[in-house]
Amino acid sequence: MRITSKGQVTIPADIREKAGLLPDTEVDFEFDGKVVRIMRAKSRNKAGRGDKLIAHMRGRGDVAMSTAAIMALTRDD
Repeated sequence: MRITSKGQVTIPADIREKAGLLPDTEVDFEFDGKVVRIMRAKSRNKAGRGDKLIAHMRGRGDVAMSTAAIMALTRDD
């Protein structure tokens, strides 16, 4: 694997999957003098992927049903 002229490297898909590194995941680097480590960044009070999806969908529902009616549809009663 090579580092590009821009300093970029591709993390293999199987490693990204095992580490849960999805697109737009913030990461940090650590260097101890010999080894470089990449890790998921600690929360920086930035909206995560799920928060962005919820914000995008908020207010878009067009079903005129109550929450109780919707929940009743999900149950095997």
